[in-house]
Amino acid sequence: MFEHFWPEYHKWFLSEGDAARPSYGECLKQFRRHMPELEPTYRKLCELAGGGDAAARFLSMYSPPAYLSGCTQAVWTGSEPVLIRNYDYNLSSFEGVVLNSSWHGQRVIAMSDGLWGVLDGMNESGLAISLAFGGRVNVGKGFGIPIILRYILEFCRDTPAAIAVLKRIPTHMSYNITVVDAKQRFATVYVTPDKSPVVRQIPVATNHQGKIEWARHAWATATLERENAVQAIMSNADETADGLLAGFLRPPVYNTAYQRGFGTLYTAVYKPRQATIDYIWPNQNWHFSMTHFEEQRREIAFVNLSNDVFQPVLPLN
Repeated sequence: MFEHFWPEYHKWFLSEGDAARPSYGECLKQFRRHMPELEPTYRKLCELAGGGDAAARFLSMYSPPAYLSGCTQAVWTGSEPVLIRNYDYNLSSFEGVVLNSSWHGQRVIAMSDGLWGVLDGMNESGLAISLAFGGRVNVGKGFGIPIILRYILEFCRDTPAAIAVLKRIPTHMSYNITVVDAKQRFATVYVTPDKSPVVRQIPVATNHQGKIEWARHAWATATLERENAVQAIMSNADETADGLLAGFLRPPVYNTAYQRGFGTLYTAVYKPRQATIDYIWPNQNWHFSMTHFEEQRREIAFVNLSNDVFQPVLPLN
């Protein structure tokens, strides 16, 4: 994965100049301070990547360049907990890797970002989590949210533990984190670099934190329209989890603005009690479970892309 993605990640990481990124010493210091249990794995990955300074700083995910995504996520609160999310992002910046790992005593299956970070995923304890951009322009000192989600899935076993981590570890940008466990405990946590985290018992999150603070981004990504559409489905007493999923696969929740960098790249469905995961496109379903993970490759053709085809690399054990 490193050999495949590093040239583009290297350019992105140093796009604001080398001095704009923290030194390796500062990255290691902050990693040890906030995620010491993950440090041995971090050091091993740095070794596998060749031990270079820039690669080690990048892999720490401490104070990286700013980046934005769309995303819609919701917890179905019926008889069985289900986390459903759409990941809306720039196709050219998407790894397309489902990473199956067992590094710290429990298995984790997650959509990868930053080579070992997590966009969304679930562990064998039945804890599922996903991220969405929070709709605020502030950037500060802290970790990229994918590495925080990695840490949570490696070491947490339920929603209260995940919330405690989100309250403790600083993030460099604003994100809405939705988490649910097998006991149906759920929350959406608003994390920001300049305010204390806010924990809300709400099942739906798009790209604002209660109120609109970045109007242009909100309009471009239809954050309110997507939120309202999901809430309307969930307010129907006769609706089902399958009905909610169907809503995620049609506008305005499903987005095809790929040329503007905010198309829906996949829909994920996490079922903590069944320990199953589905990645869904309008005409395809990619199914995994904690007990059965078969390496394979899928080729997805996205619409409105002038015949461009996204070719993900193989998922890795």
